[in-house]
Amino acid sequence: MQLKYKRILLKVSGEALAADNGSGIDQEMLGAICSSIKDAVDMGAEIAVVVGGGNFWRGRSGVGMDRTTADHMGMLATVINALALQDALESKGVPTRVQTAIDMRRIAEPYIRGRAVRHLEKKRVVIFACGTGNPFFTTDTAAALRAAEIDAEAILLAKNVDAVYDSDPKINTNAVKFDRISYMDILNRQLGVMDSTASTLCMDNNIPVIVFSIKEPVNIIKVLTGENIGTYIAKEV
Repeated sequence: MQLKYKRILLKVSGEALAADNGSGIDQEMLGAICSSIKDAVDMGAEIAVVVGGGNFWRGRSGVGMDRTTADHMGMLATVINALALQDALESKGVPTRVQTAIDMRRIAEPYIRGRAVRHLEKKRVVIFACGTGNPFFTTDTAAALRAAEIDAEAILLAKNVDAVYDSDPKINTNAVKFDRISYMDILNRQLGVMDSTASTLCMDNNIPVIVFSIKEPVNIIKVLTGENIGTYIAKEV
C-alpha cells in the first residue's frame, strides 16, 4: 500500500485510551491502537506521538487550585500514558523512545529535537510526554509545536468523534459534518477542535490536520494511505 504521508505526528487523547471506561487505561483499546501503529511502521511510516492525560487528570479539574500546579499535574498524567504506550508497543516488537519536556532521566529521555528526528529515521516510534513543558498550553499545542519541529507532513488528530462538526453532534442531531475546512474557519467559528494557539501554529506552519475517530484504530492506516475519512483541516481548502 502506498503511503500518502511518511512522517506524521499522531495526537492521542487520554480519553481515547480510557475508551468507554471514562478514566484509566483500557488495555484492549491500548493494544488496538498500538497494533495499528505497528502496522503503519511496518509500512514505512515514521511516527511520533503526543499523548494527552485527560483520562487521569485535566488542568481544569483542579477547581480552586493554582493553575500552574494543576497543569503540572496534567503533564505528569501524560507520562503515565506515554509509558503505557511504550510498553504496549515494545511488547509488539516496535522500538520506541519516550521523550519528556520536563526532565526525568530515570524513566525517559529529555526532549531534544535532533535526537527525536534521528530516532524517527531509525524507524523508532517517539512518544512525546509532558506537553510543551509549560503551563497554560494544551497537548494540542504541543502536537502542533512538535510537528513543526520534526517536519511532520501532517498531524493525525485521533479523537472520540469521527470528524469536525458545526456543533456538538452529541447534543445536536442535525449537526453538519465538514469534510474539509480551513484553519481560519475553525478559528472564526470557534469550533474547538483544537485550541486557538494550536490552530494558529498549524496554520502559520502550513501543517494539515486530519481529524478522525480512534474508536476504530485501523483509521490510522486509512488516513496514512489517503482514504478520505474524518475532516481535513488546512490553511486553504
